[in-house]
Amino acid sequence: MFCGSRLLVAYLRPSNIDPSLHTRVILKLLVTRLRQAWPKVRLVLRADSGFARFKLLRWCEKNRLFYVVGRARNKVLERLAAPFMESAERQYAQTQQKVRNFHQVRYAARTWDRRRRVIVKAERLPRGPNVRFVLTNLDAPPAMIYDQRYTPRGDMENRIKEQQLMLFADRASCHRFLANAFRLLMTALAYNLLVAYRRQLAGTELASASVETIRSRLLKIGARLRQSARRFSVYLASGFPFRELLTKLLQRIARLHPPPLPA
Repeated sequence: MFCGSRLLVAYLRPSNIDPSLHTRVILKLLVTRLRQAWPKVRLVLRADSGFARFKLLRWCEKNRLFYVVGRARNKVLERLAAPFMESAERQYAQTQQKVRNFHQVRYAARTWDRRRRVIVKAERLPRGPNVRFVLTNLDAPPAMIYDQRYTPRGDMENRIKEQQLMLFADRASCHRFLANAFRLLMTALAYNLLVAYRRQLAGTELASASVETIRSRLLKIGARLRQSARRFSVYLASGFPFRELLTKLLQRIARLHPPPLPA
């Protein structure tokens, strides 16, 4: 779970359960802590269709948590969206240009307690029709909810890739589940540390770099370590190409965390 580029929760779950099974417990802990720090901030949960579960939506509504959650298509939703898609097809036939319209319907699965608002994106592309559904309890125009609230979810996939592929969070080769869960927490700590470094690189060529770029250019480098009675000294090669950038980063970190004064 991310807030922007910041990782809030990393949780290893067994693979033989519903992906959203423990989401309500995690949300309860997280929302409680966030509201302790920022009691007046409006919180919005954004998630893909794997989390479109009735109990999770009801929990959000009872706890004043807004949500924008994808919903997988089914026969009922497709029937409700049919008039919108027919209209998009007619527009495309007239202009031969991409058509992208937004609508809303009320929908409830068989096990739900009531109907909920569903945003319908009725899109006709040159390669064919494209319909998408998003559940929400936000009070805003459908196009705004989809483009400004739901679409940025795609960027979270990049954050997940940074942790999984670039910091090896997908390695779970230990025999014990607890050991693999601890591995995941360590990669989460590494990710947040590198994101903190990236914030200190504002105004430099690595201001928007991936964590792998920061890791390979500023951390995964050859050096010689010398220990004296009072300090450790790190010696880098004179031809190190990112010397100035690393120096600037260390100076900014030192200003944030100055060394303690001698007793």
